[in-house]
Amino acid sequence: MSRITGGEFKGFTLKIPGKLRATEAKVRQALFNILGSFIEGARVVDGFAGSGALGCEALSRGAEFVAFIESDGEAAVTIRDNLAKLSPEVPPEAWRVLNLDIERGFRTLAEREAPFDVVLLDPPYRADQGKKALNALVDCAILAPTGLVAVEHERRAILPVTIGPLSQWKQHRYGDTVLSFYRRTHEIASDLPRHV
Repeated sequence: MSRITGGEFKGFTLKIPGKLRATEAKVRQALFNILGSFIEGARVVDGFAGSGALGCEALSRGAEFVAFIESDGEAAVTIRDNLAKLSPEVPPEAWRVLNLDIERGFRTLAEREAPFDVVLLDPPYRADQGKKALNALVDCAILAPTGLVAVEHERRAILPVTIGPLSQWKQHRYGDTVLSFYRRTHEIASDLPRHV
């Protein structure tokens, strides 16, 4: 079990599938502290969603819409169960669960949805998953011009400094976990972007 760390649903308990690694509460809270008010009204992707904890946290903190991408069928059911706990305050049109691998999920969103302001990626802690997800994200062009990407990964994982139009903006380390943030290269010099 895990709890939402902030926003309207702070303290709500979320179910975590036993076979999945969940983002630690302290890392999740740090991530959303960094994002701050940028999450309010944002369109968000929770990639490799697992239990959907990151996306539920985003909804709790005022995200307008969250798309959850999760390839595991049992985990996708868990996401829907967790979202049901947030009803009726979070209506069904505020979220979408895609039971697909990350590349097909991105392609589906590119075909059917407007661009996203925030993409949160928590890939399995094994080689190249973060890099592959970033490549797929760039190929599908689902990120809004002033959007940002956050990737959670283990300290030993090496992610590219630049990938397509994106550059690494900042990194924060929490024990063996690192949060790497990406933005479009021309946005790096500015403060946290505002979505429109």
